[in-house]
Formats: sequence, C-alpha cells, structure tokens
Amino acid sequence: MKDIMLKIVSRQVTNDGTGPADEQVMEFATEGQLYERNGSTYLLYKETEMSGLEGCTTSLKVKGETVRMKRYGEMLPIDTVMEFQKGKRYEGMYETPYGAFQMEILTNSVDNRLHEGALNIDYAISLKGLVETHSQLNITILEQ
Repeated sequence: MKDIMLKIVSRQVTNDGTGPADEQVMEFATEGQLYERNGSTYLLYKETEMSGLEGCTTSLKVKGETVRMKRYGEMLPIDTVMEFQKGKRYEGMYETPYGAFQMEILTNSVDNRLHEGALNIDYAISLKGLVETHSQLNITILEQ
C-alpha cells in the first residue's frame, strides 16, 4: 500500500426546470492510499469537513472501466455503495447524516487513466423524490 496525495473535484449541476441550472463545485486535496489486488486498483481516502462526511472513509475499486465506490464510517448508519459503468444503471441507497434515500445512477463515462494519475467519472444521479443532478468526479493523484 502506497501513501499518496489526491486532488478531488466534484461538480453537480441541478436543474429543476424552473430557472437556471445550479452548479456546485467542491475541490479539496487529501492524503490517501493506493494499492492493487486481484487485477483491481484501490484508492482510499478520508472524507473532510468540506464534504460534510468528516469521519468517513471512501474506497474506490477500479477495474478497467468499472468503478465501485463505498463510503463507510461513524457518520453513516449504513455503508453507501455506488457503481459506475458506462451505459449501466445502478440502484441503491444513498446514506447521509440526515437519513437514507433511494438512488439511481446512470453512468455516462468512466475515464480510467490511473496509470497516468487520473480517474474521471461522468454520471447522472437521482435521489428519489428529492433531486436529479448531472455529476462529475475527477480524481488526480498528485504524489505517488
């Protein structure tokens, strides 16, 4: 397991149809770990206060163009799991400190260039009865 520095940029664009789209961008750098096991690459990092999930850990399992994200920790009563694969739908529960919501994800693209230090995911997420957003997650390995 190697210690690394990560830059994480998350963009969400929400458009409820009643006005202009609302874009939120969250960007932070954090320490993490990188390792490989059974043909998959794993990235682990601790969430920060900025993400609203301080005390939680995010684990990404990357194999080819498939990414499985798992968030777990003291802030979440149950683990949150999301899976990203181009053109595929994933349904699950999205756990927040404020409660759990049924979610559906449709992945537009997964650009796995971890060998160059980058992972980019473009997807739509719907939290049933609450909100639909277009999201992008860009992870850059700053130091290996």
